[in-house]
Amino acid sequence: MGDGMKQEDIARELGLSKSTVSRALSGKGRIGRETRIRIQNFIMEQNLDRGNGESGKAGTETRNIGVVFPGDIYINGNPYFLECLLGICEITTLLDYNTVITVGTAGNITGIQKLVEQKKVDGILLTRSLENDKALQYLIRAKCPVGITGLCDYEEVIQVDMDNEGASESLLSLLIGKGFHRFALVVDDLSIHVNRSRYNGFNNAILKNGLQKENQAVYMGKFQKDLCDSMIQDMLAKRIECVVCGDDILCSQLMSRLQAKGYRIPRDIAIASLYNSAALDNFSPSVTAVNGSARTAGNVLGKQMIQFLQGREYQKKTMIEYEILMRKSTERR
Repeated sequence: MGDGMKQEDIARELGLSKSTVSRALSGKGRIGRETRIRIQNFIMEQNLDRGNGESGKAGTETRNIGVVFPGDIYINGNPYFLECLLGICEITTLLDYNTVITVGTAGNITGIQKLVEQKKVDGILLTRSLENDKALQYLIRAKCPVGITGLCDYEEVIQVDMDNEGASESLLSLLIGKGFHRFALVVDDLSIHVNRSRYNGFNNAILKNGLQKENQAVYMGKFQKDLCDSMIQDMLAKRIECVVCGDDILCSQLMSRLQAKGYRIPRDIAIASLYNSAALDNFSPSVTAVNGSARTAGNVLGKQMIQFLQGREYQKKTMIEYEILMRKSTERR
């Protein structure tokens, strides 16, 4: 563990296995709450995370980590960001840091500026990656340590992401293998990095599998009830066989409207989501989706930021695993 006690030393002192200590510190794998708290308390007592009083690479003064939510979290309550926050809080609590939350939008970063300029945090974690990201550019200019769930072109930024482009391509290829040939992609704002990646993956699969591009449809934007109904009519007119939603929120909205209008899934039209969450759990049939853990992403991002702040070895870029859940919403009859 850097300049302090190593994991094997902690394991020996507490009579635990090294793997148990490793799981507690990484946030990965299952471990009992009492054991986790016991390890946490031991670390705090031994002052391991303060590097024996020496400053880390970036210097830690407040022991606060800022977390930035996008402004639209108040509109749709996207579970991704809440799960991500839980993962961050798990690791910050374990390593004796605090979490300070603010909101930032593409056009308003005053909350972020206050945290930095009033020296309230040691580093900031962004939970959404945007193209031409104003917040990211400001933080880099301010020389504030920054991490992000997503990818960007700045090497100094700590990045944790899932291969969303590859996952999108893989899901669509599997659906093509099941006999679907006419698809619709429903995706939100393409200035959001994850949406752009999923859009690219969709197009890659269409091209690589030799499907006719003119037989596919793409719908972009935020869809309220009336617009959603018009989109469904357009899909059916174009004889779309399977609609692929860019995320769980869009999928929930579309499934609700399809079922309210009496359409049978997957008999009349199949549906899948490029991100899985608890928001899809209440639907029947069960929804085919890409499953990746936002909680793990937050946990890993928080840990890498703290490792950096303490001058320890850390990963600049981490790709978390995902799986594709093939479920009844895309069954062929």
